[in-house]
Amino acid sequence: MQIRPVQPADIPRITQLWNSSVLSGEVVYKPLQEAAFRALFLDSPAACPDLLLVALKEDVPQGFLIGNIKKQYLPGETFANTPAFLTALFVDPAHRHQGIGTALLSAFRQRLAAMGKQRIAISGDNPIKLAWLIPGTPQHDHNNAPGMDTLCPGYPFLLARGFQELHREVAMYLNLSQYMPLADMPQRLERLAQEGITAGRYDPAWHYEFDTMCDRVKSEYWRKVLQDELASPAPRPILAATVPGHFVAFTGPVDKQPGGRGWFTGICTDPLYEKKGIATILFNLLMQEFIQVGAAFSTLFTGDTNHARKIYERAGFSVARTFSVMEAEV
Repeated sequence: MQIRPVQPADIPRITQLWNSSVLSGEVVYKPLQEAAFRALFLDSPAACPDLLLVALKEDVPQGFLIGNIKKQYLPGETFANTPAFLTALFVDPAHRHQGIGTALLSAFRQRLAAMGKQRIAISGDNPIKLAWLIPGTPQHDHNNAPGMDTLCPGYPFLLARGFQELHREVAMYLNLSQYMPLADMPQRLERLAQEGITAGRYDPAWHYEFDTMCDRVKSEYWRKVLQDELASPAPRPILAATVPGHFVAFTGPVDKQPGGRGWFTGICTDPLYEKKGIATILFNLLMQEFIQVGAAFSTLFTGDTNHARKIYERAGFSVARTFSVMEAEV
């Protein structure tokens, strides 16, 4: 068996391995044409072709591993303190239990060690985003997988090879035709107003400050989301809870993806303003915005024990899949 970085001639075979696992139901990822596979894993700015490794027997690829590292960092992140990422590992069913997957993983670890990486993660922080299809729906999809699908054969394989589960994320799904609005929304908004808090669409012309909220939640990610969106010549709608001059919570940006999914980055609430029902209000306003822009469905991830899960369930969301956020030493 030979293991080496991918070459152009390998693409048809490894794309076939990818799609056969998709069609068999082993993985929930979307099927890919060769051009799409190449664009995502070889040609995109986030791709690391040197970490796409192929295992060959008699010059025929029988398995492959896709690895990745960050090239752009949030404040406080560096090459040294961020992990490498394991994006995918596929082996031809006819050649499993012959050590191919283990050999690919070992070769990946050796390359990472030579680069100075110390950890491998399987998480939503991976710069490569893998779209997947929600089982039992009419091809409704989500744009990212935040870890290892716990129903995938790769999950026990990795547990047996040094990976540990840090926590679990549940993928939740709602067909927006089944959205259940809050009957008491006017009363909830009035209670916030009595405390000096306004909730609804944010007007970028206000130029309210959001750094204090981001400092308190310790999230450079949310800071960047707001900075980038509000600096855009045509910012998408952002739903926010504000006091004069300041953000105290937000969700959005509101967008509809080509497949009909209502897209947003998440919900953030300043810790000083928690337990006031703000997240519930903003989330339900978000669903109403999705319906107005013509979205057919919405999906999201949350920790399987996160109290916010109750907010989503009350709106009609249900768990579609469970993913494990995993990590291992190089």
